[in-house]
Amino acid sequence: MADLKSQTPAQTLDVLGRVCPYPLVLTKKALEKLPSGGILKILCDAPASAEDSLPRFAQDKGMPIEVVKLADSWEIFIQKP
Repeated sequence: MADLKSQTPAQTLDVLGRVCPYPLVLTKKALEKLPSGGILKILCDAPASAEDSLPRFAQDKGMPIEVVKLADSWEIFIQKP
């Protein structure tokens, strides 16, 4: 799998301070607008979203995902097929 975090994202989505289901809903909307192959970088501090709903969504859709844990948040990279 490609190292998504080393590539330049097409868009950065800041969902810091938002809790489920908002990070997932906003991620879906952002991905709809991205071109095929584009990478969405998501800034998230909701554990349920970063560790469960977003990875599960990407896996169910067959999208490559990379989750990077920072001190008190996550950077999540999803590539649109």
